[in-house]
Amino acid sequence: MRLILFGAPGVGKGTQARKITLKAGIPQISTGDILRQQIRSGSPLGQKAKEFTDQGNLVPDELILDIIRDRLGKPDCAPGFILDGFPRTVAQAEGLEQLLGEMESQLDAVIALEVGDEAIVQRLSSRRVCRSCGEVYNVLLEEIPKVCRHCGEAAIEQRADDREETIRHRLGVFNRQTAPLLDFYRERGLLKSIDGDRAVEDVHQELMGLLA
Repeated sequence: MRLILFGAPGVGKGTQARKITLKAGIPQISTGDILRQQIRSGSPLGQKAKEFTDQGNLVPDELILDIIRDRLGKPDCAPGFILDGFPRTVAQAEGLEQLLGEMESQLDAVIALEVGDEAIVQRLSSRRVCRSCGEVYNVLLEEIPKVCRHCGEAAIEQRADDREETIRHRLGVFNRQTAPLLDFYRERGLLKSIDGDRAVEDVHQELMGLLA
């Protein structure tokens, strides 16, 4: 099973990818998570990526494709994978298509999770993250603890790219640059769409039904 979970920031791609991973035993590959790890480590790639993410802009294609090439070559990707948050541009999709061709592989489906912009703004601006381990919290769903429940560090904060003005900018970037991917994958007969503005389990049940 080789999937892409597609949608704007905050539609729930990561949540659904993790649930599929538990059931299917294939890895979730999130370029966002990889980049945040690089940013926290202060690596050269992380420093360069931070310049873009702090402004709500997309990280350049060549940086992302290098990460994906390396990751798909790992043994745990042999039975399949879930790409979460990649590709984000048609150029990246073309690069991925070429890469998979070189690996004698291909995608099985692209699942688009659809959520309105205002709902996304509310979701993301309510998110808090532990800068030490990456554990995610939401002020709409719970009282935010003083120390992280996962690592015990007092490092819970709102990321710069989860502030409302940055979120709206990110959505603008998505609509201009990433939405054309819908046509790209529709033309290839891979696109399936789901209403993502529902309970997590309801979305998941429909998603798994599409993959059955």
